[in-house]
Amino acid sequence: MLFSKKALGLEICNDGARIALVEGKQDMPTVVAFGSASFPADTMRFSLREENVQNPAAFVKTIRELRLKLPANVRNVSLSLPDSTGRAILLDVETRFKSRDEGCDIIRWKLKKNFPYDINEAHLDYQVIQEKETGEISLLVSLISRPVVLQYEDLLVEAGLEPNRIDFTSFNLYSLFSQRLDLAENSLLVTCHGGVIGFLIFYDGMLEFCRAKELPGGITIPNRIFREVNSSYLVYKEKYPGHSPTEAFCVYTDEDAEAFCALVAEATDMEPVLLDVERVVVGGSAPGVDRKTLCTLTAALGAAARNL
Repeated sequence: MLFSKKALGLEICNDGARIALVEGKQDMPTVVAFGSASFPADTMRFSLREENVQNPAAFVKTIRELRLKLPANVRNVSLSLPDSTGRAILLDVETRFKSRDEGCDIIRWKLKKNFPYDINEAHLDYQVIQEKETGEISLLVSLISRPVVLQYEDLLVEAGLEPNRIDFTSFNLYSLFSQRLDLAENSLLVTCHGGVIGFLIFYDGMLEFCRAKELPGGITIPNRIFREVNSSYLVYKEKYPGHSPTEAFCVYTDEDAEAFCALVAEATDMEPVLLDVERVVVGGSAPGVDRKTLCTLTAALGAAARNL
């Protein structure tokens, strides 16, 4: 793999930053190098509206030190941000549009009364999920405040990196396992990473429901996890009474994964398959790459693989 393409992924999370350099294939990346670091206290405060980095100097110093552990010729980075920094929404629109800019205008008009801040101040992106026979178009819409995303971009450039892709962590977790998940047309994916429960449901191979919820106090209380998974599943069943997933999957990046799967099974009456990061990532020759490390790096690896 002397001339193999390399790709870099960086996750910003509650307890610091994690970075992973990979090469090879998108569906089976090989870890070349990695690193993780904690931010000094009071460096971060995740918010929908306001800049997240409260101590820019400390943030830049931490990211630069991680960057210096990696080969110097890799600068482009795919960034994974906590789901709480923005919004991912499934939206149906009745009007077909001729251009991407027209689509953004229609989405802003449709969401402007139901958004927590001026939607004109949000960076907006979308993906067409389905064009229905009725003429409606189903979209996956991602929104993040411009001050929030611009601060991250500026500080990463100052630290020596060039962000070329930005997404929320739940979708980067999905991305790492997408080859397996795409084989199941009607499926449920429950992710648990960094104190956030992610919930994605696919029907006929298309995303039909998404939700991400940060659990106050973290993910150490089983009853809280059960209530959130059960609540999300009931909301889906009420919205789509004739639709039912036939397969369930879990991504759990901490210890006690079996206990988490048992909670998901109890909350959904489905026996989930635990997706194993070791089945989709090659440890490579990077020193210190073990199962625990790979689990910790799951979101960064998912982000990196998207650039291969």
